[in-house]
Parts: sequence; C-alpha cells; structure tokens
Amino acid sequence: MPGEVLPRIMTEDASDPTDGDPADAEREQSATDASATGAEATDSEAEAASNASANGQTGDPLVARAAEYDEELAEDVAALRGRADELEAELAEADEENEELENRLKRTQADFQNYKKRAKKRQDQIRATATEDFVERVVTVRDNLVRALDQDEEADIRPGIESTLEEFDRILASEDVGTIDPDPGEAVDPTRHEVMMRVDSDQPEGTVADVYQAGYEMGEKVIRAAQVTVSTGDGQ
Repeated sequence: MPGEVLPRIMTEDASDPTDGDPADAEREQSATDASATGAEATDSEAEAASNASANGQTGDPLVARAAEYDEELAEDVAALRGRADELEAELAEADEENEELENRLKRTQADFQNYKKRAKKRQDQIRATATEDFVERVVTVRDNLVRALDQDEEADIRPGIESTLEEFDRILASEDVGTIDPDPGEAVDPTRHEVMMRVDSDQPEGTVADVYQAGYEMGEKVIRAAQVTVSTGDGQ
C-alpha cells in the first residue's frame, strides 16, 4: 500500500506546475501582462505614426506627440502649424513689400528735393532776367533826366521832365505797378493809406484831407502805402 501511494503523489506534482509557490505564478502573470501592454503601446504608436504620415504630419515632433494620444488633436495641431507657416510666409512677403515701399519713398523724396532745387534755380534765373529787363528800361528814364539837366539854365525843362515822367509811368504800368493817390474826401483805407496826422479841413470828418506822398501797389500787393492827412471836420 505505501508503495502505491507515493508514485501517484509524484505524478500529481509533475502534472500541475501551478501547485507550486503562488508568488512565482503572480510574477509570471505580471510579466505576461506587461508584455501584452508593451505590444499594444507599440501598435498604437505605429498606428499614430502611420496616421500622421498619411496626413502629412511627419517631421513635426509636436504633431507626432499629439498623435500618440489623439488623432483629431494631431490633425488640429498640424492645421495650426500649417496656418502658422502660411502666416510666417505672408509676414516675410509683407516685410519685403514694406522694404520696397521704403526704398521707393526714399527715391521719391530725393527726386522731390532735386526738383525743388531745380525749381528754385529756375526762379532765380527768371527773377534775374526780369530785373535786368526792368533796369534796362529804367536807365532810359535816367538818361532823359540827365539830358534835361544838361540844357541851359534858362531853358524850360518842364516839358522834358513831363515827357520823362510819362515814360516812367508807362514802364511801371507794364510791370502792373500803379499809384495810390486818393482824392480829398475819400474814405481812409488802413491797408493802403498811412495816416500822418489829423488836420482841420472842410472835408468830412475821418476822410482824407490831403495826400502828403503817393503810394504804390503791384497787382493786389501794396508796395508802399500812401501818406495822408485826415480831416477832423472842424473846417466845415
């Protein structure tokens, strides 16, 4: 009897390895689960990489990282990254356009400065020419005055002086120069008349009594105001 029981016990121990230490069995199961989890993670990473590659997201670590957790998030990140690249390209293009505009502005400013210099030079030339022409005509008047003075002392030079004055007035008129010579009783114009004093006169009070010195104006610009006296009205 004892000889028959022993072989059966040995056979049972050899056929069921789980009847050993429970801790060993638990460690073996944990290793198996870890291996399976690692395989699943590897498969997930491979799938994410495949999806990223299919969506044109390769080469961007941020997109690849997002793809490990959420494919839609990876697509959004890739879209934002693409938009950022587009904006950077647009910014670079805008910088180039801005630089070109600045260069054009500088060239325009330089051209304008050159134009101003040429215009000023032209104005100076015109002014010099106009002055020369005016002087040529004025010296003729002086020549006439000299000839009048060269006559005998007893000669009547008044007709010659009057003729010279008329010629001089024609020269002034050709330059749009006129005299300011108000009549007595005319209202005082502060822009054209310079009041020297107030005098008793039979003219209305506050009006021109007499002209002390005529003035001149060119066009609408007063060259010299006429010097006048103003009536107090006491002489009426």
